[in-house]
Amino acid sequence: MMPDLHNRKVILGLSGGVDSAVAAILLKEAGAEVHALHMTNWEDEDGYCTAAEDLQDARSICEQLDIPLHHVNFARQYRDRVFQYFLDEYAAGRTPNPDVLCNREIKFGVFREHAKRLGGELLATGHYARTALVDGHTVLLKAADLSKDQSYFLHAVSADALAETVFPLGDLQKNTVRSIARDHGLTVHDKKDSTGICFIGERPFREFLSTYLPANPGPIRAPDGTVVGQHHGLMYYTLGQRQGLGIGGRQDASDEPWYVVDKDPPNNALIVAQGNTDLLLSEGLVAIEGNWINAAPAALDSGYRCNAKVRYRQDDQACTVESGYGETLRVRFDTAQRAVAPGQYVVFYAADRCLGGAAIDEINKISESGSVIMRPPDDLAGHG
Repeated sequence: MMPDLHNRKVILGLSGGVDSAVAAILLKEAGAEVHALHMTNWEDEDGYCTAAEDLQDARSICEQLDIPLHHVNFARQYRDRVFQYFLDEYAAGRTPNPDVLCNREIKFGVFREHAKRLGGELLATGHYARTALVDGHTVLLKAADLSKDQSYFLHAVSADALAETVFPLGDLQKNTVRSIARDHGLTVHDKKDSTGICFIGERPFREFLSTYLPANPGPIRAPDGTVVGQHHGLMYYTLGQRQGLGIGGRQDASDEPWYVVDKDPPNNALIVAQGNTDLLLSEGLVAIEGNWINAAPAALDSGYRCNAKVRYRQDDQACTVESGYGETLRVRFDTAQRAVAPGQYVVFYAADRCLGGAAIDEINKISESGSVIMRPPDDLAGHG
């Protein structure tokens, strides 16, 4: 449910896609004075970036809906605050999620500041999420359409920013959104949803990353240290990955698929195992750089019961969260989790309320207390 917006100036982040276009329609119908603000966050002329096309779509939408369009370039801020972090994390062998940082630093950071300079009372976006006022505090809730819910990516946004934000699509299903766009004659009603990382677009990931970070090939090892192949660079792989390993048809192995189960940066080795292996299961994790949208739960010292996701679209997983050493958080899952990747985010929920989240720093594998060797033996270390 949107607040009373009659005659209030709302600055809408208009991407040029169907979601933000329908958000504009709903804001106008609610009586708001709507101004659209289109961001350019990435400048690339290699043919993969759709920024120019998106700007044209934004202009067309504003002409059809009779809405003023403003355009701002945040490419420098994006490179400094988001893209550099992305590169640093991959260089360290981790798997980052730049969309979380983009929301905090750009869409609800410099974009919000610019919207205020335009005289906006409120900010609006096409995110699938909701907010509510509980005991005088703005809280973040999952969207009605759980298949499109984006609260996971919004967990690092401050309560102050959320209090000034309207999510017009929060109570709608995606098919309803497309129907509204079609009924209003918008040409973007069937525009494909953007997927993946915005600045990579449709280009091959390995090709993109290699232009910024030098590849460092090395051995692919089984858990016992046996070399079973060669990798192109640890940065190109993530835990749980099955495709693109180049392993198969080995006479000394079964026909079961191989999975990435670990990385060994000191020896530049990629660790793989076959089949439904316990080496991908984690009973818990240590997280850093935590953000609680409202106050941190009082029970953190003794263990706070809630749910969590370690990746987008995952079902909520029951867990216990407690304060760790320094500013860290320790998370213990009721059920072991598969392919938890350092660099990603663990996001906490109480029913449909998003409490906040933190960056995954370490994982506690259930195999670590067993006899499985997760690193090559001494006589193999450093030879690859």
